[in-house]
Amino acid sequence: MSAAGISTGRLVRLAETARAPVGFTFDGEALTGLEGDTVLTAILLSRRALRASDFGPEARAGFCLMGACQDCWVWQEEGPRLRACSTPLAQGMRLLSAAPAQWPASSA
Repeated sequence: MSAAGISTGRLVRLAETARAPVGFTFDGEALTGLEGDTVLTAILLSRRALRASDFGPEARAGFCLMGACQDCWVWQEEGPRLRACSTPLAQGMRLLSAAPAQWPASSA
């Protein structure tokens, strides 16, 4: 949210605003969602897009919203990726819009 209290994200929360806050980081930026949010919802409340497209210049913000497509993959700083549309937000998550340097992990 901007300093003036106006949402700068793609989504605007209209209800259920009394749930407990959940802090996480996305691309190094500290963000806050609410308990019960999916990762996708929490990110899109603050950002216009989730990640860059694999196939062109456009930004991606999710597509099917049920875990069937490849549009909402994000990465954890430790390397594993997850589907933002179907993963519940958890306190302290450290997420990235692009794969970390060590992804995929070597099988050595």
